[in-house]
Amino acid sequence: MVSYLRSRGTNVLPVLLAGLLCAGEHAHAAQAVLHCTNLASGTTWDMPIDPQNGTANSFPATFTGESIDWHDVLHGGHYTFDHVSGALTVIYASSTGGFTLIHKCRFTQ
Repeated sequence: MVSYLRSRGTNVLPVLLAGLLCAGEHAHAAQAVLHCTNLASGTTWDMPIDPQNGTANSFPATFTGESIDWHDVLHGGHYTFDHVSGALTVIYASSTGGFTLIHKCRFTQ
């Protein structure tokens, strides 16, 4: 289904979120998986996204029509996933100015 929606140019996250929210009790077992790639090194990893419990990568998150935002309280970093572009922007603050990383992510089936 996700592949079909993507092939038609549909932004799949709102469809996935609506499905999870409409599933009611059955949504507790459903989590989306965000598959990300570091554009510089090619390293990949998966992050669980759970709109039902309001978490991203197991941290409290804010879900909007445009993005998912969360803060990693263990390692630092403020994360924003842009639904339209697929960009995951990570901002690390420090006394010397900090830095920003941009990764590419997509939802897996």
